[in-house]
Amino acid sequence: MSTKIDLLKEEIYKGENAQLICDLIMAAAVEAGASDIHIEPLSNFVRLRYRVDGVLQEVLEYQKFLHANLVARFKILSNLKIDESRMPQDGRISTSIDEKGMDLRVSTLPTVNGEKIVMRIVDKSKKIPDLDVLGIEGSNGRILDRSIHQPNGIVLTSGPTGSGKSTTLYSCLIRLNTPDVNIMTLEDPVENTVDGINQSQVYPSIGYTFASGLRTALRQDPDIIMVGEIRDHETINIAIEASLTGHLVVSTIHTNSAAETITRILNMGIPGFLLPASVNCIIAQRLIRRICPHCRKAVKAQDLPAKLQEDVRRSIGRTRKEELVERVSSDILKDPIFYEPVGCEKCNGGYKGRVGIYEILEITPKIKEMILKESSAVDIHEVAVSDGMISLEQDGVIKALNGQTSLEEVYAAAKQG
Repeated sequence: MSTKIDLLKEEIYKGENAQLICDLIMAAAVEAGASDIHIEPLSNFVRLRYRVDGVLQEVLEYQKFLHANLVARFKILSNLKIDESRMPQDGRISTSIDEKGMDLRVSTLPTVNGEKIVMRIVDKSKKIPDLDVLGIEGSNGRILDRSIHQPNGIVLTSGPTGSGKSTTLYSCLIRLNTPDVNIMTLEDPVENTVDGINQSQVYPSIGYTFASGLRTALRQDPDIIMVGEIRDHETINIAIEASLTGHLVVSTIHTNSAAETITRILNMGIPGFLLPASVNCIIAQRLIRRICPHCRKAVKAQDLPAKLQEDVRRSIGRTRKEELVERVSSDILKDPIFYEPVGCEKCNGGYKGRVGIYEILEITPKIKEMILKESSAVDIHEVAVSDGMISLEQDGVIKALNGQTSLEEVYAAAKQG
């Protein structure tokens, strides 16, 4: 039976039907489980790539004479200006693929070789996963659940683009979404629509920013407010005011670790005494690939390279015994086995799907004291880990012990800047 990629290659070869080719580009991406579609004009040809499980994979190349028609078709589908090729444009395609509702966020960019198109795929038929399904387990799960059920305060999640921050916030809101609570969101754009939640898209080009939206939201009698991203002093300042006046605020921020988020907020001009009074917890997260259970290769801990053995031993040694006993079976702890990717027809180079690794910094009395003393992010991180916080590396090693991923994935993600 032909896959949609095979059908796409046939239609590309014919080069006659731009509408069908565009439909097959989207359908083949969904079939492959891609999160993004990249259509990139190069000097002599156009390259089509899909991002699958966080990794870009080349699908095919086609002649440049087809490109203008495909760009025009995608612009029509996403309500963009067909005759404007000098300026970047953003739009959205709402469609149905294999009887599933799909949203594609479309971005065009003029390049020296023509217009590049990137489309982010959002499957509207997928349920937003619960926090434990995302991989927030053990003490991390308890800290986050306790933090979001506080009547006020701020919960922040940090990490690089594409690390699942928005999904984590949506999962928090789903857990809090009850008829007696007024939840509002300010997003750019609205990625998932949720019944029972008042969602609003900001438009910075007309002055409707996160900061101005947050001020308006406070006049809407909210209990909980989600802000898509905290980028500047004005937004974090209003968020702190909201948290101190009886509201729970959840948001994202671009930093590398939970402890560095504290430094980032202080650098935005927030007085040190306000931060511990308003922030409940800070999450840092990464997405790593799940190892394929059908072809993975088992490796005993003593057979790992010496440096990796040392890193794993240190990571497990710093993890509280209660956490290990709760999350890892005693048999595995006695004789640790890890897994390496192999690759088969059911996966992508030994991996299939993704799971999150998390560190959640709770603002405890000891951490409050360090913030007031203006301690460095490195010192705060070290004290938090010695006090029981599970770092990104530790959470990843536990997931590797449980056969969810490889150590290669864990250490590559934990070192991301």
